[in-house]
Amino acid sequence: MPTDLLGREYETFAAPEPLKQHGPARVIAMCNQKGGVGKTTSSINIAGALSLYGRKVLIVDFDPQGAATVGLGINANSVDHTIYTAMFDSSLDVHEVVHHTRFPGLDIIPANIDLSAAEVQLVTEVGREQVLASTIRPLLNEYDAIIIDCQPSLGLLTVNALTAADGVVIPVAAEFFALRGVALLMQSIEKVQSRINPNLEVYGVLVTMYTRTLHSEEVLQRIHEAFEGRVLHSVISRSIKLPDATVAGEPITMFSPEHKTSKEYREVARELISRGIVA
Repeated sequence: MPTDLLGREYETFAAPEPLKQHGPARVIAMCNQKGGVGKTTSSINIAGALSLYGRKVLIVDFDPQGAATVGLGINANSVDHTIYTAMFDSSLDVHEVVHHTRFPGLDIIPANIDLSAAEVQLVTEVGREQVLASTIRPLLNEYDAIIIDCQPSLGLLTVNALTAADGVVIPVAAEFFALRGVALLMQSIEKVQSRINPNLEVYGVLVTMYTRTLHSEEVLQRIHEAFEGRVLHSVISRSIKLPDATVAGEPITMFSPEHKTSKEYREVARELISRGIVA
């Protein structure tokens, strides 16, 4: 595919019609075991863009660093309940753990460093791969999309996310080293498909941190060659506005709606809706 067609147009997909009712949710795991490729940024901003189009979206922060929680303006260390307590306290109603953000249609289940203990606890749990799926099941009919922001690893937490998900979006930075290790992730996805969750799909590869350099162009071509037909149309540019939006505790789609990166994330949301991945 010529590089001038790789996601440079922002309105390839039509703006979706508003929904008359919500649910059941499509569960999307934002997953890559390599850190620093834009998982959390993409989770927040795809969710923000979907909510702008009238979808009800829940982010499940499934990273002990709690970056998605902080990125939506919530102090991760001051919340009483997190995804960790929801998973291991059977007396707790998961609805009590959901935080409604100041953005209509956008909610989050927060996480903090407590979640790092879950990896050890899950080892002795019955049905340990299914714990997250069981935890979020009561919420499925209340949202159009549930986005799980995974930690950068291939441990039991990530296996739980893949088991709970209908599909995976893989953010890959437009840098040579970002391609290394994606094969391991694909192996993990295939193992979960064959052993636990046969309906798990790869919804697409999302290219992030793109710059107008020869290096980025070459990596972009290699990504398209490696994931033929699976690369999402929009390419997310590297931008100093993204950290500014994070500090403000807002998706960039709300923080700076006319910025180039906002348009790119809105394009991702329209593609997910037009392809029927999200209602």
